[in-house]
Amino acid sequence: MSFWEKPLGRFGRWMESGGGFVRGLSGWRRWCCAFLAGIGTALAMAPVYVLPLLALGFTTLVLLIDAAATHPRPRRSAFVAGWFFGFGYFLAGVYWMAFSFFVQADQFAWMAPFAVTGMPAFLALFPALAALVCMAFWRPGWSRILLFAVVWAVLEYVRGHILTGLPWNLAGQALAGTAVGAQTAAWYGAYGLSLVAVLLAAAPSAGLGQQSKRPWFGAPVMFAGVALVLVTGFVRLTLPEPQGDGTNLVRIVQPNIPQREKIDSDYWVRNFERQLEHSIGAIPPDANLYIIWPENGAPLLSEAQRALAMLSQQLPDRSLLIAGAVRREMNADEEMDYFNSIAIVEQTPQGRAVIDHYDKHHLVPFGEYLPFYDLLNAIGLAQLTPYGDSGFAFGSGPRVIERHGTRFAPMICYEAIFPGASYPKGDRPDWLVTVTNDAWFGDTSGPRQHLDMARLRSIEAGLPMARSANTGISALIDGKGRVLARIKLYKAGKIDAPLPPPLPPTLYSRTGDWVFWILCVALMAAVFGADRKTRSAD
Repeated sequence: MSFWEKPLGRFGRWMESGGGFVRGLSGWRRWCCAFLAGIGTALAMAPVYVLPLLALGFTTLVLLIDAAATHPRPRRSAFVAGWFFGFGYFLAGVYWMAFSFFVQADQFAWMAPFAVTGMPAFLALFPALAALVCMAFWRPGWSRILLFAVVWAVLEYVRGHILTGLPWNLAGQALAGTAVGAQTAAWYGAYGLSLVAVLLAAAPSAGLGQQSKRPWFGAPVMFAGVALVLVTGFVRLTLPEPQGDGTNLVRIVQPNIPQREKIDSDYWVRNFERQLEHSIGAIPPDANLYIIWPENGAPLLSEAQRALAMLSQQLPDRSLLIAGAVRREMNADEEMDYFNSIAIVEQTPQGRAVIDHYDKHHLVPFGEYLPFYDLLNAIGLAQLTPYGDSGFAFGSGPRVIERHGTRFAPMICYEAIFPGASYPKGDRPDWLVTVTNDAWFGDTSGPRQHLDMARLRSIEAGLPMARSANTGISALIDGKGRVLARIKLYKAGKIDAPLPPPLPPTLYSRTGDWVFWILCVALMAAVFGADRKTRSAD
């Protein structure tokens, strides 16, 4: 008997015992187990980052699908298990959405219980569908792990695109708590990172319930895979990279304005002055300064001549203000359209003026606009953002703006959660700008998860990002996803730092999600290849 054989055997029996317990659950106990496993899996995300729970959660779900295979109605049983798992996962993952309904509690608080349960209940359909599809092709051993990882990742891709998309808390986001864990996203993006994360997290269940002599074998495979991901990330972080010359500086402002005061026009002047206080300060004579204010930092700035005059008097020379704003214009029907916008404010011979703007094109349903406006308005629903009858109008799409010798791609809040959509295809900028306002969601996991998604956008593109958030978390992120400076949640302040240079284009920035799809096809070929081999042997 080898040195390792006895402890591995004991470990294998312990795993088999736990697996047998999960597979033996029935009725409401099975659904409670799935629900709790989903909650545990969500705790692998920010701000908790208990990564072992990712493995425990997905391993449990695989075992529940195993159990469904012996149920009189296997597909129904798998679907229900997947739904309860997803309900727990999204309930714990997006509960913070409910906080936004209490900012204007007299108008919207009644909607909070429906949102906090309704949204997870809908999103849970994607894990339920994943379990249902897996059940249709379920095979013993490693084949089912490969199948599960691919189907889960593909359904996450669908979730990120259907009905305007909501790719929040993709499984791979659990690895974004540190730059080292997320570096491989530079090859295959956030969806590819999810594929790898689920494959490794579900690996411990590979030998369970299969009459294997080595039921423990999946766990070492998981540890080896995690080690490979981390070593790869460490090596990439240590590779040489371009060095900046220090001529381009960023000043990222975080004013920390309570949301009730931010949307109240009586406070707009005071809010403007608070942001201006953090924006002044001398810079080297040959430097270019980019000052960044958060989302809706200066509503209707292009119409506020007094505010523009104050900017002319107090902002440093050779500075460009990139300010979250709201702008309005008359449309062809002679009705006023409002846009969630970024104003580009530059010094002209006549003083500071808004010389360009970017309008948000990926708006938040129910938050920034009301879908099916006539129908929903008739029953008393309204969007949270108090601009226009039906909310904000849609911008024309992503764009790149060139000023003062650099090219940047602006994004507003929600737009930074979408993989591969940070800038127009084929028009790579030098850096990314994100302005956001997470004050709607309080001191919850939401703002912290949002920051992790911003880090993934930098890694995917190989581009630095300057991120200004009203109440936090503001940050300067380099092209490898390292947070070079940050301002904590609910702290006022500013970040003054040189703008990091862009990295060479990443594989993901060149190919998009093609590598992810190639991996999916390869794994599915392995699944059905193994199945054909088994049938031939029989």
